Amino acid sequence: MNKEYLGEFEELVLTMVGILQEDAYGNAIVNEIKERVGRTCNLSAVHVTLYRLEDKGYVKSSMGGATNARGGRRKRIFTITNAGLAMLRAMKEQQMQLWKLIPQLKISGL
Repeated sequence: MNKEYLGEFEELVLTMVGILQEDAYGNAIVNEIKERVGRTCNLSAVHVTLYRLEDKGYVKSSMGGATNARGGRRKRIFTITNAGLAMLRAMKEQQMQLWKLIPQLKISGL
């Protein structure tokens, strides 16, 4: 069985879904990335990434209610799955193990 890997942008989007929880939809994720990371990205790139993460089983989606602010359109809300949380934990652990090997980054407690 091949192990799944996430690219850097997939990891970023998955992390934002975990942060935003019930408010995780495309435009909110774009805004959160800009605010927290200072990085601009376009909405279509986020949507493609969300659908790819959904295909991998790391997020699931459902349709939210229609709102007047959106002209009656509904939002697709994404939530992180247990598999998604496990992937983020595994990636964090792997990164921490590698960072510990860099002498210049030796920090007590790591």
